[in-house]
Amino acid sequence: MASSHWDAFQSQSTRQIALFGILIVTSVTFIIYELVRWNSRIPKFSGPVGLPIVGNLWQLRGKDIPEQYRVWSRKYGAVYQVQLGSIPVLVINSAAAAKAILIQNSQATASRPEFYTFHKIIASTSGTTLGTTPYTNSLRKRRKVVSAALNRPAVESYIPHLDIETRFFLAEALKYGQSGGRAIDPMPLFLRLNLSLGLTLHWGDRMGSQSEVFQEIVYVEDLISNFRSTTGNLQDYVPLLRLNPFNSSSAIAADMRTRRDKYIAALDRALDEKMKKGEHKPCIRANVKLDQETKLDEMELGSLNLTMLTAGLDTMNGAVGWGIAMLATMPEIQKKAQEAIMSTYGDDAPLCDAYDRQSCDYLFMMIKEIVRYYAVTRLALPRRSIADFTYEGKLVPKGTILFLNAWACNMDPAVWDDPEVFRPERWREQPDAPLFTFGVGHRMCIGTQLAYRELYLLFLRLLNSYEIRPQGPIESHPIRGVANRNSLVMLPKSYKVRFIPRNENALQNALVEELGQVVLDGKV
Repeated sequence: MASSHWDAFQSQSTRQIALFGILIVTSVTFIIYELVRWNSRIPKFSGPVGLPIVGNLWQLRGKDIPEQYRVWSRKYGAVYQVQLGSIPVLVINSAAAAKAILIQNSQATASRPEFYTFHKIIASTSGTTLGTTPYTNSLRKRRKVVSAALNRPAVESYIPHLDIETRFFLAEALKYGQSGGRAIDPMPLFLRLNLSLGLTLHWGDRMGSQSEVFQEIVYVEDLISNFRSTTGNLQDYVPLLRLNPFNSSSAIAADMRTRRDKYIAALDRALDEKMKKGEHKPCIRANVKLDQETKLDEMELGSLNLTMLTAGLDTMNGAVGWGIAMLATMPEIQKKAQEAIMSTYGDDAPLCDAYDRQSCDYLFMMIKEIVRYYAVTRLALPRRSIADFTYEGKLVPKGTILFLNAWACNMDPAVWDDPEVFRPERWREQPDAPLFTFGVGHRMCIGTQLAYRELYLLFLRLLNSYEIRPQGPIESHPIRGVANRNSLVMLPKSYKVRFIPRNENALQNALVEELGQVVLDGKV
């Protein structure tokens, strides 16, 4: 009996010692982690105090993050630091600060950080887009290739593609909207336009929206876009979460990577076969492969694939989505734009001129204001410094991550007297004012020329063909109207509008002449 009590006592003591040991190890680990985390902060830069382990991530949870950063800037200044998990980040919130840091120190801030979910899982096989790639000599070579493919003369050569895709957009709006009798969600129409344009430019072939491959690309790229969020993936900032065996984020990311690899390989094979037979159409990938001086390896070619496939896919969709919502809820601006277009074209020429070089000043100002006011990529892709530099006498060490809060910079009261107001005329008053939606400095988006040309032609033809009327309430405010606050790209909440033809006979005749009656009969 005494032996039994002694064994029980020993067993209990052993458990207590084990628990005590676990507690000690956990406590020591926590203390060391917090010391390392605290010591990683950038000296002399203030910022909001966060919580242990997660830092400021908890304070950002459920918030419109660019707006929260803008709010904090009123207390901590134009440039301050937040701590996302164990990683300190400098947030840039004013036009002057963006110029001082990202333009005057352009080379030092030319790189990108690598994040676990996107770079180590999704991009582990096909590589990364130009926009998400750290600075290397290979990146410089790839940017040179894409810059040549997207410069002003090159964009001019793509007008026939923009022409056909915008015609299909008008045809689908007429068909699915039943000549204005039925309200529709415009976002899928433009998603088809932009994806088809990217596929045509890079691989040489259009793809109908009814294609299974098309639907697969839309689904996968939408999910992958969410993984590019700067704060949506906690495991990027809290490494212990990566050890969770039930981690759904990693599993979904790996699945999307596999599915993306499959359709990109299929697109590459199809083009390669046509090139062997001499049957391919001029396109960026074929031009690069045939250029003896370029000499890109397979990983670099893969990076071009991803760049041209996804470049502007969600950002352009967002710009058009917000723009149409704005026009539906601000009829006075829609009327001004339409009257400005009518002064040149009239309603008997709804398709206008595809080669119009932004001759309608008010329309172009409206587009710039959409880009400023809605800033779909409000928190630009993060930077990583590759050399020390100073800002206002404070050292920013090599390896520092920087966030450009494009939303706050576009709303900078030092630039605009009325930044919270949607007012296209401001671009007549200050035509050279800075615009941060496409980034700034060395890593600024190189597709800006194509983006503006695409937006201009689409809205030119859309407004000369249709009156846009809201169907039910539409929230077009850039904060209240956001569908997913955790996304990198701020898309509007779903809504429906009616596209009322201004001159249906003229529009029908123009579309039938160019696309054929089969388009309007429902076989786009």
